Amino acid sequence: MSAIKKAKNFKKSKAGTYLSIGSSLFGALGVVKQVKKARSENDTLQLVDAVVSAAAIVTSVALLVRELKRMGDDDILAG
Repeated sequence: MSAIKKAKNFKKSKAGTYLSIGSSLFGALGVVKQVKKARSENDTLQLVDAVVSAAAIVTSVALLVRELKRMGDDDILAG
């Protein structure tokens, strides 16, 4: 199997999905810093950009969680 096929299969695996969630949550740290900086500088445009970025992260994580549910990972998402 080629390296590209392996990478695509990993991306669709549970481990790949967990890695994507972790990456998205790691990106949230940058958004928090951006919000703090925007508030300290009273920069409304930068604050709006941070809020939009946060919304994108929330949406991304929600989609990944939904994908995990479809994979049947009931241990983490029981409920």
